[in-house]
Amino acid sequence: MRFLLTFYFLWFGVCLQAQEQDKIDCIRANVSVIPNALEQTLKGSVTYEFDVLQDVDSIFLDARQMEFITVLLDQKKVKHFNSGEFISIRDEFRKGRSYELEMEYTARPRQTMYFVNWNDALQDNDQIWTQGQGKYTSHWLPSFDDMTEKIEFDISVTFDRNYEVIANGKLVNVQQTDSVKTWFFDMKEPMSSYLLALAIGHYDKQELTSENGTTIENYFYPKDSVRKEPTYRHTKQIFDFLEKEIGVEYPWQNYKQLPVHDFLYAGMENTGCTIFSDGYVVDSIAFVDKSYVNVNAHELAHQWFGNLVTEKSGEHHWLHEGFATYYAYLAEKEIYGEEHFYWKLYGTLRALQNAIDNGLGQSLLNPRSGSLTFYEKGAWALFMLREQIGDAAFRTGIRNYLEKYAFAQVTVSDFIREMEASSGTDLSGFVNLWLENTGMPLKMAEEKLADKSASLKSLFSLLEQTREMDKGKIDFARYWNATNTQELKEYLLQNFLQWLPRKIIAGILDSDDLKLRQALLLNIEDIRDLPREKSESFLDDESYITQENALFKLWTAFPEKRNQYLERTKGVTGLPNKNVRLLWLTLAILTEPYEAVNTKLYFDELSGYTDPMYSYEVRQAAFQYLRDVFGFTDNNLMNLAQATTHHSWQFRKFSRNLMVELLEDDVYKERLVALLGKLKPNERRYIESKVN
Repeated sequence: MRFLLTFYFLWFGVCLQAQEQDKIDCIRANVSVIPNALEQTLKGSVTYEFDVLQDVDSIFLDARQMEFITVLLDQKKVKHFNSGEFISIRDEFRKGRSYELEMEYTARPRQTMYFVNWNDALQDNDQIWTQGQGKYTSHWLPSFDDMTEKIEFDISVTFDRNYEVIANGKLVNVQQTDSVKTWFFDMKEPMSSYLLALAIGHYDKQELTSENGTTIENYFYPKDSVRKEPTYRHTKQIFDFLEKEIGVEYPWQNYKQLPVHDFLYAGMENTGCTIFSDGYVVDSIAFVDKSYVNVNAHELAHQWFGNLVTEKSGEHHWLHEGFATYYAYLAEKEIYGEEHFYWKLYGTLRALQNAIDNGLGQSLLNPRSGSLTFYEKGAWALFMLREQIGDAAFRTGIRNYLEKYAFAQVTVSDFIREMEASSGTDLSGFVNLWLENTGMPLKMAEEKLADKSASLKSLFSLLEQTREMDKGKIDFARYWNATNTQELKEYLLQNFLQWLPRKIIAGILDSDDLKLRQALLLNIEDIRDLPREKSESFLDDESYITQENALFKLWTAFPEKRNQYLERTKGVTGLPNKNVRLLWLTLAILTEPYEAVNTKLYFDELSGYTDPMYSYEVRQAAFQYLRDVFGFTDNNLMNLAQATTHHSWQFRKFSRNLMVELLEDDVYKERLVALLGKLKPNERRYIESKVN
């Protein structure tokens, strides 16, 4: 009977939850959390203030696997039920009244709050951070897994005083008691709970001030002080540009950005507090190959599109990602110029058309559409809408849309109505062609690009020629010499290198254009076709991707000079994923008789990069080198077992695929079975499931 009652309550609660929540309006929340890093648990309390819009006998909050110590309604104990997925509070809630709900609880978050690097040997790299995209904040805070419920959140965090705590809002007070501090953050405006964020770690910060006086706080690890400038390069310019371009003042009290270890995505636009992957923390050389600029602009644009105005449901997701993508491209246009902007659109157009050609075209109004559609097709839709109605009407419509629906929920129809009103145009044709259509008007898009960019017009002419005649009869040099656009020249190197005259190749080798030199190196099949002395100069280019590829191609092509190439690149680490160092270690081990006395040290270093103390990008590359060249030690196998339970789904998927591959080998299978007793329960369970 107890089981049947519990089952009924769960089922009934799930059915009623969505129906009942629109009968209350949650106004404010005061949150207090005390994370325990070693136990990976959390103790917290939250007080919600809410108004009742219609009489109702229950309210629900999402609460995943929490234990509640006290639940008080207007400071009195109240009947409640904890399902493990949500908590239901039963009472006679009367229309027109305001209530205060206070809860103390404990949680062991299985996701959303991540405790990173607390058991490794490295100093000062331990962190706690959150990622609640969509509806998962309820793993660490009883809240509403519903984007449409917007609340003013104030949060306090108590933790070890030797760490820095960052969260949404303005830091208004810090109190210290013995070995701990409590940081108090104040928000002035309401937001969806999925945009709540906190991060704990060792940070320094750079402070900037925007033209309108907004404080911008850029956080970095103390060891990365020299990477501060290239990582956050153009931040103020991006902020000031977006505010002017959008036409609505930045809506929050301040803006913070901070990198974290092994983040699940490139970045996340938490309200006023963007968290991003520390794989974007780069030096000036790495900036050439991998910069934070686009992610920086994209997450900042979300502060208006997604945070200020928020989609009502998934079919309106374009209003978040398409807008953030488009405005990030506009910011890049401001920094890098118009040709960069139009070539970027051309690149995404090719990707979209390829998806359509493979039967993967999707509508922007389909809630199940993928990132390519929501991000890139969404950006294209806005680009073409602006071209159709003109700059003035577009900007007026955007401003009216944001001001009318500020701190509220929106649909695509809401947006279209504002653009129709600002332009005096019926946009039903636009909606059909760009939003509802699963295809793309490719010819229209290319004609628009050709009209905007002389270099793309030239490219389209060239591509038409390649369809009509033999490539050997085309004067590719004419196209090269007729343009100063780097993007067109890179395209020619990537696609028509073998038909470019030697004079052009020689000119690239003698130039200091890092991008053209890289495009030449990456696309030449045999580096021996270049003068050796010239090709060796690639090792000195200020680009880690160029250095990595030059080292491998030269090492392969000229065995007699391998020692010299290794000496020239011995101290280079490369990008944050250690691309040059990992290759260097592999080649140093394989090269005889290069430093034979250090071969074991080099292997131990390479092998050691599979350890959980390193970023998953470094670990994955190390696993790949070991798989392809050397094989795995028992320690590597244990590190791989740990990786099969990693919180990053991309790395977890790679690791599980590799584990399955190894288990197909009888020798590795026997070794892994012998190691089962040394593994953690969740690691052991996964391997046993595959063995059995």
